[in-house]
Amino acid sequence: MSRQIALLRGINVGGHNSFPKAGQQALAEALGFRGVSVLLQTGNIVFADPGTPPEETARVIQDRISADLGLAVPVIVRTRDEFAAAVAANPYPQAVAAPKSLHVTFLSDVPADVSRLEALDLGSYAPDRFRLIGRELYLWCPDGIGHSKLAGAVSRAPLGVTATARNWNTVNKILALADA
Repeated sequence: MSRQIALLRGINVGGHNSFPKAGQQALAEALGFRGVSVLLQTGNIVFADPGTPPEETARVIQDRISADLGLAVPVIVRTRDEFAAAVAANPYPQAVAAPKSLHVTFLSDVPADVSRLEALDLGSYAPDRFRLIGRELYLWCPDGIGHSKLAGAVSRAPLGVTATARNWNTVNKILALADA
């Protein structure tokens, strides 16, 4: 069975946009999605492909969250195969041994203007690195994201698209859930 994965941005973070895991599951089921599973509280919903393009599925979920909860929560949806391709495209395989040091930012679209990212002097942020591949931005911070100046610089670079990040542990757990 093919699956879709909804990534909700900015929920249950720092006490903002409260949307419990059980509520996420109930909302997805109320939308008619089947085989719904939710990973963590941070908005990772896996379900049977409803037969709509991911962008449309994202809009439907986003609109329902707004209508039911009054929250403006951006939603990015990938098919299981798109998500698996993002995992396979990891440009930093050496980071897999320390999965909390690697983050993937999922983008709603390929950014039209990446000049701000390209202007970053990566040498001044070493050992941290990033790489944009299509609709995913990979950020590797060997000393931890909490100590990374590059993480802040990358997040401040306006890309003109919706973005939501997950660490490598979570990315792999989401894919395993989609494959279950």
